[in-house]
Amino acid sequence: MLAFDANQGVAVISFVRTIVLAVALLGVALTANAQAPNPPYVATVVDLEIAPAELERFLTTLKENAAATIKEPGCRRYDFMQSATNPLQILIYEVYENAAAVQAHRDTEHFKKYVAATKDMVLKRQSRPMVGLATHSK
Repeated sequence: MLAFDANQGVAVISFVRTIVLAVALLGVALTANAQAPNPPYVATVVDLEIAPAELERFLTTLKENAAATIKEPGCRRYDFMQSATNPLQILIYEVYENAAAVQAHRDTEHFKKYVAATKDMVLKRQSRPMVGLATHSK
């Protein structure tokens, strides 16, 4: 059995209180960060229908563009998906910090190259600019 004198007992209690306070403050900080509102952002949703003979070339070109785009300072997210029922339907979801970042993206050489390379591959294109309200992900 350990024996403590009065001074050691006070020191242990003080140390434990400090640890409990630090953990409590950390919990408050983490909760505040988790509940902070998402900053505004600009997103674009692009629906595409690709010519059947061009699908593989299109996907290769899109992958190259995506790899370069995500490296841009203002790009927060760049996803693209293929329809499970019609592989010729592609959806692109781009998220940028602000409108200036979108314009900076459109001014890049890799985006201009992508547009030029894919212009005859795309049968239908619908682009919808969006404004972010909130994000939720795991």
